[in-house]
Amino acid sequence: MATEYDFSDICPYDDAVFHEKMARLVREPGFVHALSFCVPPEAVDSMIQELLSINNKHDFQTLVMFPFLQMLAKTTTAGISIGGMRNYNSSVNYTFITNHRDIVLDASFMNLAFLRHNMPTTEVAIGNNLLIYDWITDLVRLNKSFIVKRDTGMREALMAAKKLSAYIHHAILHKRESVWIAQREGRAKDSSDHTQEALVKMLALGGEGTFMDRIKEINLMPVAISYEYDPNDYLKAREFLLKRRDPSYKKTQRDDLFSMETGLLQYKGKVHFQLTPRINARIDEIGEFRDNNIAARYVGRIIDNAIHRSYEIFPINYVAFDMLHGGTRFAAKYTDEEKSSFADYVEKQITKIGLTDLTVEEADYLRHLLMTMYANPLINKLKALLGGME
Repeated sequence: MATEYDFSDICPYDDAVFHEKMARLVREPGFVHALSFCVPPEAVDSMIQELLSINNKHDFQTLVMFPFLQMLAKTTTAGISIGGMRNYNSSVNYTFITNHRDIVLDASFMNLAFLRHNMPTTEVAIGNNLLIYDWITDLVRLNKSFIVKRDTGMREALMAAKKLSAYIHHAILHKRESVWIAQREGRAKDSSDHTQEALVKMLALGGEGTFMDRIKEINLMPVAISYEYDPNDYLKAREFLLKRRDPSYKKTQRDDLFSMETGLLQYKGKVHFQLTPRINARIDEIGEFRDNNIAARYVGRIIDNAIHRSYEIFPINYVAFDMLHGGTRFAAKYTDEEKSSFADYVEKQITKIGLTDLTVEEADYLRHLLMTMYANPLINKLKALLGGME
């Protein structure tokens, strides 16, 4: 039961302590430095005063985060769209489960789309591996985020998973808040999105009844996120190559920070969110499984199928597919100019990787990786549409 847990270390800050936590945040040099990227230097002090005048998360999101995200969308995208609104019922609280493209912006841009439609924003799951500084923790918890603890031992990991699941059920059933969570820990580096069974099992740890009852309780709604361009594509390709050279290679905190900054500030082209029906009806059709591992696998396949068939496919995806396979299957979907532009784009991204000792074979490997990243959404959509449940 949720009442067995103290959620104070993972949940969004309560409005009762909002001003206290904000006052602490604006005294942090790191946060003040970050503000200078958002407003002109001469406006930092007045921005801090505005932040100190806010007393709750709703006002913070509508008065501060909404205009900030509007500005970010205007300067780094070719537009943010949302479809499938007929699947949304304002009287229901959902667990929006999505593919994971950008460390920061997947949930942020979805909430921006919701705000534009006068819909309530979600509470957002964020891994504590990204909370590199204490002030980042304060900022995200002021902005309706709850913490996923990932740096624990085996025994502690199970307890943390039970508590996290209990909190999600508590948020849906008692706080009457919707939540956002990615379908997997970390981004799919090759843009082939698949739900982790462990995540489904975690979601079913909380709640009442059978495994499927507990999944239905939180109203899982798969949402397909499509970015025309992924600003981090070359960083993902670089990581693949460095791991290929040295299997023990691991990213640093600095790498994560740079990925977050790149995703935030660089161009993403068109961004689309497609809401799909919550999966409860599909679960009712299949009933219960004796084995929870099989149940989790099947729930994951339902989520994957909904996301894959709902991708927005851009010309760049068709070009990447044809270039990857050396054919012209989708030539009617793009122009010669768009094909040439994508080929130039791939070469530019390889140059940005910044490795001066690249061999010819490694450069070909990187081209293949980048083309695969942009082809995979189309490949998975075709499989979902032509093959039903994958």
